[in-house]
Amino acid sequence: MPKYKAVLEYDGTDYHGWQLQKDLPTVQGAIESVLARILGVPTRVHGAGRTDAGVHARGQTAHFLADWRHGPEKLLRACNALLPPDISVRGLHETCEDFHARHSARSKTYVYSIMNREISSPLHRLYTWHVPHALDAALMQEAANHLPGRHDFAAFGSPTDGTPSTVRAMIEARIESCASDMLVFTITGTGFLRYMVRSLVGTLVEVGKGKMRPSDFLCVLRSGDRSKAGPTAPARGLCLHSVHYESYPRRTR
Repeated sequence: MPKYKAVLEYDGTDYHGWQLQKDLPTVQGAIESVLARILGVPTRVHGAGRTDAGVHARGQTAHFLADWRHGPEKLLRACNALLPPDISVRGLHETCEDFHARHSARSKTYVYSIMNREISSPLHRLYTWHVPHALDAALMQEAANHLPGRHDFAAFGSPTDGTPSTVRAMIEARIESCASDMLVFTITGTGFLRYMVRSLVGTLVEVGKGKMRPSDFLCVLRSGDRSKAGPTAPARGLCLHSVHYESYPRRTR
């Protein structure tokens, strides 16, 4: 049966995360429901990562098997016609049999947005963490410079299903100022622990407030002790930006 690769965008506000949960709305559940209507049979969708409740995605990747004979363009249009307005399929094509959205991924990029001004923004409230205290972005970047490389991130998260190790490899971590009141933390790694990015952000904000030095941040990283890290940042500021793969050829009929 043909295998399809899909790139998805969604607003996670009203969902209890990506993964199916009994009697709760999830992104995976919404997509599988729509595919079942289109294809006439239950269809399991496998995602690249299990985003938590309230977390958004701009470039979540998924794959599924489908006996569909009308071309990927029509399948994409059919999905978007039936999906709720907070989920869309940005791209869809037939892929090779050995592609797997999760296991084939080489790295992922997450973006966390902080609204850093005294007054909150109603227009950004669902997609940013409002921090009214002044933050020193340079100090935050100095702390984030300790992240690239292979480390035990036990101080910042818990293992994911099927991967008991807390060691992960980070490729890039940067803090950028957008306009005068927005800080954006972008991190790329080969894998992430549960709550890891949000815990990193919460701890970096402590550095930005002056409550922790960049050297203290490094000590927390090396400690493996979650109690020494800062608070877990709210889910609403986090977005799975993209999932990166080696080249997989598209299949054409």
